[in-house]
Amino acid sequence: MGPTVGGAPDPAQLRRAAVVVNPTKLAAGDGFREAVCQSMRKFGWGQPIWLETTAGDPGLGRAREAVAAGVELVLACGGDGTVTSCAAGVAGTGVALAIVPMGTGNLLARNLGLPADIAAALEVGLTGRDQSIDAWTANGTPFLVMAGLGLDARMISDTSEPLKKRLGWAAYAVSVIRHLRDRPVWVTLTADSEPPVRLRSSALIVGNVGCLRGGVPLLPDARPDDGMLDAVALNARGWAGWLALTAQILRQRDAASRATRVVCRELVVECGTAQPWEIDGELMGTTTRLVIAAHPDRVLVRLPGE
Repeated sequence: MGPTVGGAPDPAQLRRAAVVVNPTKLAAGDGFREAVCQSMRKFGWGQPIWLETTAGDPGLGRAREAVAAGVELVLACGGDGTVTSCAAGVAGTGVALAIVPMGTGNLLARNLGLPADIAAALEVGLTGRDQSIDAWTANGTPFLVMAGLGLDARMISDTSEPLKKRLGWAAYAVSVIRHLRDRPVWVTLTADSEPPVRLRSSALIVGNVGCLRGGVPLLPDARPDDGMLDAVALNARGWAGWLALTAQILRQRDAASRATRVVCRELVVECGTAQPWEIDGELMGTTTRLVIAAHPDRVLVRLPGE
């Protein structure tokens, strides 16, 4: 805490942070703003810069605005999409990113061991330690958690915001059921300088972290700070095929015909017909070619103190 004036901290010497919040995640009268300001006062921070995301700026521009204002910390308050956008805005600047999870999945927060409770997450953000993690780009667009081609992108496309508000994470399960009988497509994977591999895939998932909601170890060896990308191509169709595949994933006993895993620094995915793709829960459109590349130690994330 900085010097005092008349027994109270000198406001000019207090540390400054910016709060970038997705307003669609706030309920009227929930007291979130006051809770943030109380935490700031409690842990010796000055009044924060308050910035709301918009449909046109989900966080990138707001985070850059905060960095330009000279803050030392940006609190990303929202889901994985908000967090990823804010991370792109602070990447390489030395400004730390704190995560206050307020989305449906919150996969990055869960994989980093961050608390789901807002008050606890604020405390970590304002008192924790900084850790560098990797960032990735998919066709030039940055992400921190996972990118996907095929089934998971269709699931996101079919899941509306009202359904997520009503059912939470279960809304995705409702949507994915519609596509369990979709036919797998042929894709070609080129990992680093290895020879291309052609296979059938219902869903291709590439991740900076490994666990899905509920602790499902989809990519059990993925680490956010190892400079490596973990990917898995899943091949299943119908209830029986997906149940068998799910059981294998939970037991971490892959059958080569159902799950093909790749670890690399760059992955090129090519498919004969355009497929939907997503990054960190945000639908990006369709593509026949996906290029995923590593940017090691790119983002400082605030984690619980040791």
